[in-house]
Amino acid sequence: MDILTLNLLDALLDAFSAAVCAALVWFMIKPYRFTGERRYVGLPLAFSFLTASYILGFVSYFESIPTVDVIRWLSLFSQSYAFAFLAVTYYFSNKQEEKIQLPLNIFYAAILSAIAISYIVIFVPPSFAWPDFKTGDDYMRAFNIICLSYVAIHTLRSHASKPDAKTIWIPLSYILFDFTQYSFLIWSLDSSFSAFVGAHFLRIAGLLIFLYVAYQTFYKSKEEYPKKVIE
Repeated sequence: MDILTLNLLDALLDAFSAAVCAALVWFMIKPYRFTGERRYVGLPLAFSFLTASYILGFVSYFESIPTVDVIRWLSLFSQSYAFAFLAVTYYFSNKQEEKIQLPLNIFYAAILSAIAISYIVIFVPPSFAWPDFKTGDDYMRAFNIICLSYVAIHTLRSHASKPDAKTIWIPLSYILFDFTQYSFLIWSLDSSFSAFVGAHFLRIAGLLIFLYVAYQTFYKSKEEYPKKVIE
């Protein structure tokens, strides 16, 4: 497969992923509305950043755009911030609301500050040498793997403590996201075409599973399942 076809396929899959993530954000607003608890704002925030990342990823394939390099860096940072929000959300998910307000605010403030600083650095002409994009991408993938591994383990433990036919799909989707990042990292390191195809397949599969779970839990359910998804 030539590079042009490969880039077109990559762009179309980014566009599809962005559409699925946007639908997930719409579904995931429900738990916060239902409970009013601040811990539940992390999921829609995370998938909002993920939506932005895939949209920017799609746009970055138009090489004629003057700021294409900036767009690629924004896409890279947005994806990592999405997974950071997920890790923070699940870390605080089992703690009592009144006990997590201050630390959760601190964590969110730290992430938002990092977002603001990194985006400013991207747009402002740097006074130091940036690493090349491939190196930055590799480091971000490694960071994403750490965040998603934590979330996958957390949700697996939660399911093991309270087994449920529906909640088993939640850790499965995060495991697929985790292997997606690993496959993209392998593709970056050795240009393995099978890793590239596998990464996209795993990402789409994970997103579709999560979309099904989100529809069942956040849209159709009245009370019980919206809380279980982020425990």
